[in-house]
Amino acid sequence: MTRDDQGVTEEWIVRVDGREYGPADIDTLREWKAEGRVLPANEARRAGAELWTFAAEIPGLFNVGAPVTAGPSRLTQPPLQARAFGQILAETFRIYARGFLQFLALTLLVVLPSVCGQLAAMWTQNMQASDADLRALAAGAFVFLMFIVSLAMWPIYVAGIQIFTTEITAGRRLGFFAALNESVRFWPRVAALCIFVYGVFFLLTVFALLIAAMIVAGASSLFVILLALALLVLQVWMFGRFFVNVLFWQQCAVLENAGVVDSLRESRTLAHSGRELPWFQRPLWRGVFISSLWFAFVLVIALVSQWPTLQHSLNELMTTQDPQALFQKLTEAQRARGFDVLGFALGLLQKILQPLVGIAFVVLYINSRRKH
Repeated sequence: MTRDDQGVTEEWIVRVDGREYGPADIDTLREWKAEGRVLPANEARRAGAELWTFAAEIPGLFNVGAPVTAGPSRLTQPPLQARAFGQILAETFRIYARGFLQFLALTLLVVLPSVCGQLAAMWTQNMQASDADLRALAAGAFVFLMFIVSLAMWPIYVAGIQIFTTEITAGRRLGFFAALNESVRFWPRVAALCIFVYGVFFLLTVFALLIAAMIVAGASSLFVILLALALLVLQVWMFGRFFVNVLFWQQCAVLENAGVVDSLRESRTLAHSGRELPWFQRPLWRGVFISSLWFAFVLVIALVSQWPTLQHSLNELMTTQDPQALFQKLTEAQRARGFDVLGFALGLLQKILQPLVGIAFVVLYINSRRKH
């Protein structure tokens, strides 16, 4: 009989086809196993715990050493050992290299509609005023349609990265269309989580912009400046806390096959786990490091692509005193610049490499989950 360190019998809860059974001790679980009611792939967790695992990992029940197929989503949870941060990054690049064509095809689902919309928008801007007829209206409708398609493809893109990464890590090769079909199944759940998570981040960003506007508007009032700074501290705290709580929402929604609320709850639990470890080994700080590396890369891409524009804007800002004239000069300079080939190429490169972030979080998630 399985017992914990204090000699108390462990009890487990098993989830089969979305329904939970238990708590049950090991003897009851063995009876369910003999009746075929519990399979290694069924999700299970200890009574009192929040993080789900698989019935194959219950000590003394199956003793299965092979990778487990995760319920209806058929995702293989690979048996990863504890990894250092450098090993997580190395594994991320290895997985990306092995599945490059698959990740590229997945990225194109989101990038192609966006590129088509940008080209149509550029064509609309270059049209003469006399041509502003049904063609301009049709072009505007096409741009809007491509924007909607790109948004609709995003949940599939998110789920696809989780599936491809897990399968490649487990040493399996899942066909692109099979993974795409699997990703579509997660669309409603991932879409709902995208709306919530990205919506909260958007509101927090708007809050920060309002605080900046308050500082500018009340520059002559010490009270307004102090109030704005206090609100800014509150905003940073809320942003950081929310970021931590949703650190693993994508992995919990897809790899754990958890619902919307359960995904957020399990993400928060795993992000705050590992407190017995040194701070730099905890899932929280490793996730922060991964995000920081990506944000630094994106910042470099933006600076390189926009450097001529930034230089020109700074020169105009130093020489032009009239705000209206400054705005007019900057607008004319942007139009004269035309299509930015360098900026477009660097932006495309960023999109192609973006799956690296998702891959890194999947590797970190599996590593942290095993340790937890």
